Amino acid sequence: MKQSLGSVARRLLSLRNTPTSNWRFYCSPSSAPSNNKLFVGGLSWSVDEKTLKDAFTFYGDVTEVRIMYDKETGRSRGFGFVYFSKEDDASSAKDAMDGKAFLGRPLRISFALDKVRGAPVVVPRISNVGEAMNHNK
Repeated sequence: MKQSLGSVARRLLSLRNTPTSNWRFYCSPSSAPSNNKLFVGGLSWSVDEKTLKDAFTFYGDVTEVRIMYDKETGRSRGFGFVYFSKEDDASSAKDAMDGKAFLGRPLRISFALDKVRGAPVVVPRISNVGEAMNHNK
């Protein structure tokens, strides 16, 4: 069923004065996010980019490795990112390396989310908070 832009606009304007407490708004990215970037947590302070890249190269073509460092001390913050050229390689590396010991520490690996500057933060609304608090007493 085709609707003209005018009819859609009129419909939206007619809904303008209705309560929005039960409405849900969804935003979808313009393109599907790629899953070729892994977050790697639990890194030892002695791990450098070359060591981390060597550990993940077995699973595919690693295009970039970044370890996050403290600005004041210059010491590793204990996490970093590993970028693969293919999503399948990243998935294989995640499945194989998550929880495995690396230089004496277990790694925590997940697909990284892209940080979007200036984008709205969506916080879920908790309903019946007062009722939940009363039940806990």
